[in-house]
Amino acid sequence: MNVLIVGSGGREHALAWKIAQSGGLGDLHAAPGNPGIAALGTCHPLRPDDSEALLGLCHQLGVDLVVVGPEAPLVAGVADALRHAGVAVFGPSAAAARIEGSKSFAKDVMQAAGVPTAGDLAEPRAPCVIKADGLAAGKGVFVCRMQDEVEAALPRADALGDRVVVEELLEGEEVSLFALCAGEDALALAPAQDFKRLLDADEGPNTGGMGSYSPVPAVDADLAEELLESVHRPVLAELARRGAPFQGLLYAGLMLTADGPRVLEFNCRFGDPETQAILPRLDGDLLEALAAAASGSVAGVELSAGSEAAVTVVLAAPGYPDAPEDGIPLAGLDRAEADGALVFHAGTALRGGELVSAGGRVLNVTALGDSVAEARERAYGAVDRIEFPGVQYRHDIALRAVHARA
Repeated sequence: MNVLIVGSGGREHALAWKIAQSGGLGDLHAAPGNPGIAALGTCHPLRPDDSEALLGLCHQLGVDLVVVGPEAPLVAGVADALRHAGVAVFGPSAAAARIEGSKSFAKDVMQAAGVPTAGDLAEPRAPCVIKADGLAAGKGVFVCRMQDEVEAALPRADALGDRVVVEELLEGEEVSLFALCAGEDALALAPAQDFKRLLDADEGPNTGGMGSYSPVPAVDADLAEELLESVHRPVLAELARRGAPFQGLLYAGLMLTADGPRVLEFNCRFGDPETQAILPRLDGDLLEALAAAASGSVAGVELSAGSEAAVTVVLAAPGYPDAPEDGIPLAGLDRAEADGALVFHAGTALRGGELVSAGGRVLNVTALGDSVAEARERAYGAVDRIEFPGVQYRHDIALRAVHARA
């Protein structure tokens, strides 16, 4: 099976790495890809939202399955254009992708489906959460505990979208639960937890994610199945009822509150950087599972999580998230990998034969271990091997989970 991965980040590198292990893979391609993906397949310099160019590439290469990584092409309807031309796609239609593309649409779907979520507030008064209604690359959510934070967040949220949503601030344990979906069928993957804030102790501005780990102590297999039944499946049924059946990855960002689980947000694709911690733990053939979902059914698909834990640490460029510097030389990746870590390229480029930074979140360093503590120690040991002048990264990824196990 010839596969085309659409996207260029760490999530896409992780998908390429896992798909490359499938016995059913023919040729692996990416558009546009990155230097890490180029070691696994062939990269093509096309924009992820250029449906016409992607379709031409599919015909030229005899692509059997397209896996769309980022949310923007999905919301823009890339999956629709490819499917209309007879190409199998893992990724929802534009109509179904509105579950991420519009916070207000997602709230309406959840209300109709009876899925618990944060309550709407009539006015922006602390404590609250302020969200830009549309896509914002993970940077459109502002947690405001004080009124001065509200005043600072409102203009920033306004600048990101046409509408601002104000919600109650929920407290509890946050968890990301992914499900492979085809219509109303859903198959849960291992839960993960990510870290949105730039700095240790959840300080600083929101980012696209500064690290992740899996498994999550608070969510065992039974609870994951309960969440699938109470959250994902009702939403899938409601989308189908509206004529927008979902085929792809439905990601629920959840808060486990004292009053039960509440949905913080839905995403219409694999999360980043949670994917980088989930896929290395995955037993089974990911390509086979993605192809089954794209063909309309996940019945009989088995993707269990192995016994090892995984921790991912994001290395970001100086100036991130507001004004990341690019062109910074990167070295030592081979030493980190020699220690057993996986180094996923998230924002890199080759310039004059030298690997340099080319984005905000630049590298994702993932390590496995028999426990979260061991995986964490190995991940940070690998981070120390990498030379990245001015690098920003959090030092407390998965630390609370380690203490919870102690």
